[in-house]
Amino acid sequence: MLGVGDRLPDFKVVGVKPKFNSHEENGQSAFEDITQDSFPGKWKVIYFYPKDFTFVCPTEIAEFGRLNKEFADRDAIVLGGSSDNEFCKLAWRRDHKDLKSHPAWQFADTTGSLIDGLGVRAPQGVALRATFIVDPQNVIQHVSVNGLSVGRNPQEILRILDALQTDELCPCNRPVGGDTL
Repeated sequence: MLGVGDRLPDFKVVGVKPKFNSHEENGQSAFEDITQDSFPGKWKVIYFYPKDFTFVCPTEIAEFGRLNKEFADRDAIVLGGSSDNEFCKLAWRRDHKDLKSHPAWQFADTTGSLIDGLGVRAPQGVALRATFIVDPQNVIQHVSVNGLSVGRNPQEILRILDALQTDELCPCNRPVGGDTL
């Protein structure tokens, strides 16, 4: 698994655009390729979940969606995905009340280019619940991984991003926007 200080590897995944629920809306495709060069000058919060249409995953996805504006206020793009394809993600958005018109990017890593490039494939073949915070120079600044059955805390990811962006010493339990040392 890649860690802090490593560069984001070359990859290509199919992105599912924010707020789309169908493969085409108003003449625009819901899909766009995402690579390591997408979103120049932005921080990236890349999180993986095991499978679409499961039980823990939508709780995380919905919470990242609720916090999307706060991430955007910090020049961060939130990208959440699994190895399931892009059509599965759209179907899930249409099917699950908390995912309808999801305001953040999702991605389909059907080839495993990012899952395997970052080293987060579980023995079961799915992605671990891994989260990477990547700076605008594509250097990994934070990694956290949960077991398959335990959801992560998007509020904590926001807190860590906020602390990383201060470029200062940040004490334990520092709240978002809190004092530095």
